[in-house]
Amino acid sequence: MAITVPAYAAPSAKAPLERITVTRRDLGEHDVLIEIRYSGICHSDIHQARDEWGGAQFPMVPGHEIAGVVTEVGSGVTRHAVGDRVGVGCFVDSCRECANCLAGDEQYCLKGMTGTYNSVGRDGEPTHGGYSTHVVVDENYVLRIPEALALDVAAPLLCAGITLYAPLKRWQAGPGQQVAVVGLGGLGHIGVKIADALGAEVTVLSRSLGKREDALRLGADHYRSTTDPATFTELDGRFDLIVNTVSANLDVDAYLGLLKLDGTLVYLGAPEYPASVNVFSLINGRRNIAGSMIGGIAETQEMLDFCARHGIGADIEVIAADRINEAYDRVVASDVRYRFVIDAATI
Repeated sequence: MAITVPAYAAPSAKAPLERITVTRRDLGEHDVLIEIRYSGICHSDIHQARDEWGGAQFPMVPGHEIAGVVTEVGSGVTRHAVGDRVGVGCFVDSCRECANCLAGDEQYCLKGMTGTYNSVGRDGEPTHGGYSTHVVVDENYVLRIPEALALDVAAPLLCAGITLYAPLKRWQAGPGQQVAVVGLGGLGHIGVKIADALGAEVTVLSRSLGKREDALRLGADHYRSTTDPATFTELDGRFDLIVNTVSANLDVDAYLGLLKLDGTLVYLGAPEYPASVNVFSLINGRRNIAGSMIGGIAETQEMLDFCARHGIGADIEVIAADRINEAYDRVVASDVRYRFVIDAATI
């Protein structure tokens, strides 16, 4: 039967989040009921709750970095059992039939994936995310969290972790490769850890020198300020791969100049305005610009297993639910090192 649970929701665009109740659907044959223990706060939660990307549905319960424990399973569930430690990421369904879904790239479902929140499920009902005490999800979209990962530091891996793991693996970051991570925030700090664990030589490119010690502690080999003109001169042609985690508009040509022959600049953060590029920046060096968005279910599980083997979790600040609005403002002000995680017991 359906259950009513407490949650924190944005009642309208730009309004502070407040405590409400939401109804979780009846447990279907292949559904699992998850008691949420922790839910990470992603900057995209803020963009959507404040309707900065358009198309927002209210009331909106954000949250797509969910870690918890299975408390009930449907009659046909085989992937998970009561008591399992599990996670839910950015989507909870897809068509399962298109070429991309069949290839394990459900995030690029040709019919549109069903977002964990601010979306509409196949039952026609709006989806509500992880700022809640419980959630019902189809077993095929639920991940196993290895015992080696604490649930609180694992929660942000369900978005931030896979957002960095997917491009680092696709563009073969590893021994002998020079990798730059642009920005040391909620995404970037995990990217440094993963790139280092893959064996790459890692450079952090950041506006200020304020996070240099953190970057080196996290696994970076080098740290350079992008406000220092010497950085772009001295690092000319250095990198095989640059992953851009920031949403600020970059001087694309300047960053392309940092790439080796056949190097790639991958956008993970979406800038406010369209990017422009001098095509000669691409032609000279056979360079590439690409984009990447999270990962499929199998790859997300691969990422969690990888992080468990290498002891990688997010650097977090755990907060009570009544501090969500404060946390939103602090994220916008870049005042967190490096990810807020909500203790769902306080909801």
